[in-house]
Amino acid sequence: MSTLRINIVLFGIGNVGSTLVNQVIESQKFFLEKRNIDLRFPIITNSTLAFFEKEGLKNQWEANFAQSAIPFRVEDIIEYVQEQQLENLIAVDATASSEIIKSYIPLIQNGFNIVAANKKANTLHNEFYQEVRRNLKKFDKTFLYETNVGAGLPVVQTINDLHFSGEKITKIRGVFSGSLSYIFNRFSSEETSFSNILIDAEKIGLTEPDSREDLSGNDVARKLLILAREIEQQFEFDDIKIESLLLPELNEKNSKAQYAINKSLFDKPFNIAKITQADNHVLRYVGELDIFSKKLEVKLVSVPKSSPLGQLKGADNLIEIYTKSYDEIPIVIQGAGAGKEVTARGVLTDILKIAEKIKIQEAIFQ
Repeated sequence: MSTLRINIVLFGIGNVGSTLVNQVIESQKFFLEKRNIDLRFPIITNSTLAFFEKEGLKNQWEANFAQSAIPFRVEDIIEYVQEQQLENLIAVDATASSEIIKSYIPLIQNGFNIVAANKKANTLHNEFYQEVRRNLKKFDKTFLYETNVGAGLPVVQTINDLHFSGEKITKIRGVFSGSLSYIFNRFSSEETSFSNILIDAEKIGLTEPDSREDLSGNDVARKLLILAREIEQQFEFDDIKIESLLLPELNEKNSKAQYAINKSLFDKPFNIAKITQADNHVLRYVGELDIFSKKLEVKLVSVPKSSPLGQLKGADNLIEIYTKSYDEIPIVIQGAGAGKEVTARGVLTDILKIAEKIKIQEAIFQ
């Protein structure tokens, strides 16, 4: 049986992108032996430069990129893969860019499957969301984005499988943010101020570069919207009721410098929330989709310490899926919901799923 070569065009070589390349290099021999799949990166880009692989330059991609990368447009990439007659194409979006998603449809139309860690394409207005899917169908391509929700956890796939097997999902609720999980798990169990824990979360790289993005609730809202659309609910981002954790006097309107020096303003209101809740309860920041009431909410809640959400540790995510068959007992998916290693591994899993699909298609047409 001949080896299947998969050509990956990687957009973004930040934490996730560079970890992905290194994971592939590390496991290349394993994939060849166990799965007969040869994963290659003919093109690697950052936001402005692209490195086009040259024969003889192998496994030293960082040095090659630094020396040989050139400015590019997505059209150049499409042209290059056509000239080189590269097949089995996967575009991997490991950016957080709003620009690259404009190229998804042209990429699909030119033979690319897509794997995205970037959430933006799945949270834009519904017309774009549906247009991407119409093109996937028309050109028989696949778009996978398991890491959009819960990093490496199988959340999107599980919800998709349940829905399309005819199971009626009634509610989805959970802690979707690794950074906010870490902050409230520590805040509930330690006598440390909220601002100190927030600063720790920033230092260890759990939050976005500007932690107001985490505290605004927008990231959790995006993940909730992705799951709602996965079960064919026609919501828009504006339909989500978001209870921001930012304060009237400390929010997105402040400069970065003002925000950095005034974080202690968070301490009093959060301490009041902590001491006024019922005994043996803890604070958690959750996203909730209720199908019956057609409500999408992101909010701070107080839950019993003994509940699955109350027992969360570290930066774990926990998603509860309530369905008609499972009734009052939800399916619970829990695990590391952040971190470059698990996110890159989740992207790699999606790449391999597409590779296996291509394999099956090739076998049918042979």
